[in-house]
This record gives sequence, structure tokens and C-alpha cells, in this order.
Amino acid sequence: MKTRLVVVGGVAAGMSAAAKAKRENPQLEVVVYEQGPFISYAACGMPYWLAGDIADYHHLIARTPGQMAQQGVTVHLHHRVLSIAPADHTILVHDLQTGREFTEPYDRLILATGARPMVPSLPGVELPGVLGLRSLESGLTLQRFLQDRKPQRAVILGGGYLAVEMAETCHRLGIQVTLIVRSGQVLRSSLDDDMQTIVHAELNRHGVELVQGTPVALEGDSRVQAVVTTEGRYPSDLVILGLGVQPNVELARAAGVRLGSSGAIATDEIMRTNLPDLFAAGDCCEAFHRVIGQPVYFPLGTTANKQGRIAGTNAAGGHETFAGIVGTTVVRCFRLAIASTGLTAARARALGYTVQETRIQAKDISHYFPGAADLYVKLVADEKDGRLLGGQIVGEKGVAKRIDVLATALYHSMTVNELQRLDLSYAPPFAPVWDPILVAANVAAK
Repeated sequence: MKTRLVVVGGVAAGMSAAAKAKRENPQLEVVVYEQGPFISYAACGMPYWLAGDIADYHHLIARTPGQMAQQGVTVHLHHRVLSIAPADHTILVHDLQTGREFTEPYDRLILATGARPMVPSLPGVELPGVLGLRSLESGLTLQRFLQDRKPQRAVILGGGYLAVEMAETCHRLGIQVTLIVRSGQVLRSSLDDDMQTIVHAELNRHGVELVQGTPVALEGDSRVQAVVTTEGRYPSDLVILGLGVQPNVELARAAGVRLGSSGAIATDEIMRTNLPDLFAAGDCCEAFHRVIGQPVYFPLGTTANKQGRIAGTNAAGGHETFAGIVGTTVVRCFRLAIASTGLTAARARALGYTVQETRIQAKDISHYFPGAADLYVKLVADEKDGRLLGGQIVGEKGVAKRIDVLATALYHSMTVNELQRLDLSYAPPFAPVWDPILVAANVAAK
């Protein structure tokens, strides 16, 4: 009989795992259960689709069940896995369309149950017009609301990546935007205070109101009409929840899968859990952070796809290890690209490091070349040995290229002195003879 691999969840990690497992072992029977109507889509592209940059949401879909079937992977949409019986190597499945429940066997199981948006426990949170954006289904719901209701005022709760992206999207759609953030600071987990001020100025330049406050209630009758905070009342036709996500671990917890200190699923370097023949990958899991040397919860599409490939390889009988992350992100905020990798200075100090901070302002290309613009680079280093701990870059152009250089340096535990010696590209239209990263490293080394 064929070895049977069952994958629970069919988006980034799940489909990466299923496809890789089938390639690794073509004789493997691979079955995927996905509770939603779509698989393998680019959730990170949804703000830009809603803004009109992408004409059709179908362009966000990388693979369909039919395409996966041609590769030998069977996908069941609208099927929710209710429970796992590890001792019996079976799962209980609920067909959401017919109501039928049935038991399915597995030889190997991969959990790729993802994450869900945090929903605050506030009066009025169930009102029409209070929406999240995580799945493609939720994106379609938000698109219909924007088209049918044509809101004029939006309040976005939260200050993370999604909140910043949706602030730009709403502004481009002609909607007045208020960002309500408890700390009063956007991208707080990625940027230190001195870099946040640049982003705050960009939001203000485009008319986005940034409010420090804690929501206490949402008001409305047939739909949401205002957000009430400890500091005031903010009228709104639309409320977008951008408060972050939490891992979907209920299925795993009930089966006895060990969770890490973050509350997400704990795995080893081959994405194996504590239970026999049971692997996990993606936004339901922790990831090993190479800078601090311990697991963290850092849900990103890049990590999910990599972990899925590793889980699929190992579940199929191969051997590959997940090398970990350094926490690299980039997000657009109107004219600015905002990127970070590794630790902020605040996070590094909280972890007990003695921190050296270096921030420089330079031009992104040769200063005499038309179009040269300001670029801000911040390096965070360990004062004791000069090891790079993190970096932050904000500017109009060339940001993603440079944060990837710093991410590579972090991956290899480079010091500031070693960063100085990198042989980076130069030509006036692309970079100065002294790249801003090298300038920052030279200043830090002093």
C-alpha cells in the first residue's frame, strides 16, 4: 500500500508541503484538506488588489485544486479537520457543504493551519462594516463592502504592516483614514523611535491621522458608525482590524502537540512535532531566530513557504533542515519603503544586550545624479564584540536591496567591521561609491 500523507491547510505552508512531498516521493499519496474555498494564494497582495494595482483577484491565486491534481495531489476544499487521533493515525473531517463527518487515516500528517486575525472583545465588534483582512474570502468581503457602501471615513485599529498598507489603500480610494494605535507608534516591533518618526511624517503628509488610544467600544445600529476610545470618539463608516494575528493551534493542542512559549506549535529543525509522524509548518508554528538563538513567533509568508518545503521533504522520507530566520520585513507606506531585519535596539536591550546604535542619512544613489533621494540606515550592534544584531532602513528607493544585505550579514553572524569590508555594487544611477550600508558600518566601527 502507498504511504499516505495528509496535509491540514492549503495556503502557503500547506501547499508548499504537499507539492514538495510529491516531488520528493512520487509514489506518495498526498491529500490536502482546506476549510476555505481557495488554496495557494498571495494574501500579501490583497491590499494592492483592493487599491486597484491588480485587476483581478484570480491573479493572486498561484495554484488551483485542478492544477494540483495534475501533479498528483488531491485537494478537498470546504473540509474542516475537527480532531486528530495520533495513536490511531486518523483524523476526523467535516465536509462543510454536505455536513458529513468521516474518519481518514494517515501515515504522516502535516499541520499547516495558519493564523487568524486578533479580534478585540469590544461592544459592537460584530457590527456590519467591522472587517479583517487575512484570507482571500475576507478580502472579497472587504472589496464588496468598498464597492457597495462606498465608505468615506475609515478607522484602522492597529499599527502593524497590514494597518500601514491599508491606510495607503484607503487613502488611494479617497477614504479619510484614522489609525488608532495603543502606543501611538506604527511598526513598533520593527522600528525604533528615531526611525518611526520618519514614517509618522509620511502618514501625516498624506492626511492619515495617527491617534494614540485604546478602543473601548464600536458604535452603530445597522452598521458601524464610530470608534470610541479612552481619549475620544472617531466617526467611521468602516473599521479595519489590523491588530495582528494569533496561531491556529486548537486542533494541535487538543491532539497533544506541544506548544512553545509563544503559544505557537513547537517543532525541531526538520519541522517535526513531539508526536510521531506529525509535522507542522507556517503561521501556526514557531521559527528558530538565528540572532537570539531561540524560537519565536514571527508569521510571514516567506517563512511559511520555506517551512512547508522542509516539512514536505521530511514527511516524504527525505532529509532537510530549516535553518531559521532573522526576521526580515519590508512594507510600503506611500512614497516610502520601510524595512527591518534582526532586532531593534529596544528589543535587544530587553534581551540583555549592551547595544550600540548608529543611524546615518545618505543619498540612495550618487548625490549628483538626477533623482537622488534621502535614505536612512540604522544599525544595531552588540557593544561588547561588534556583532550586528539588527538593521532598519527607510527611504524611497533601494531599500529592499540593502535590507537583504543586512539580513545576509545577520544570517552569518557578521560584525560591524566585517560589514565594512563587503564589496557592494556601485554605479551612479544605482548606488553611491560608498553605499549607505558601508557608510553606516564605517560610522559604527568608530
